[in-house]
Amino acid sequence: MPASDRRKYELAVFILIVVILLAFLFPALERTRVQIEEAAVQTEVAALRVELLDYLAHHELVGGALPASDNPLRWVQRQPDAYLGELAAPPAASTTGVWYFNRSRGELVYRYRRGNEARFRLVRGVEATGAAARLAGVGLLRLDDGPP
Repeated sequence: MPASDRRKYELAVFILIVVILLAFLFPALERTRVQIEEAAVQTEVAALRVELLDYLAHHELVGGALPASDNPLRWVQRQPDAYLGELAAPPAASTTGVWYFNRSRGELVYRYRRGNEARFRLVRGVEATGAAARLAGVGLLRLDDGPP
């Protein structure tokens, strides 16, 4: 076998190996990206719950009326990055990687880059029983089943 043919064969084998590795690498990277995005959502919500508990603890000591708003971000006066605000309807389907408060449903929503959503509701009274962290009958409840 001439040297040029041998080099072409080696190059073809090398390219085949790289293609096979990439075929396994890209799906693994996508799964990792999805897991990182979900971890970021959980971290943001955990921080929001802590701030909400802090607000409620302060309220228990000082007293007064609780905010009338169902938007938990109005209670804590902090917004996550990429927060679009209070919207009457969901943003366009092409808008991903954002937080918004859906006024018509009373839900805080994160739209994943894949288009699915994580939804949360500020719950009070008996509804707050299922919330991960609650104080004074108020909590933040996740409404969907979990990661995308």
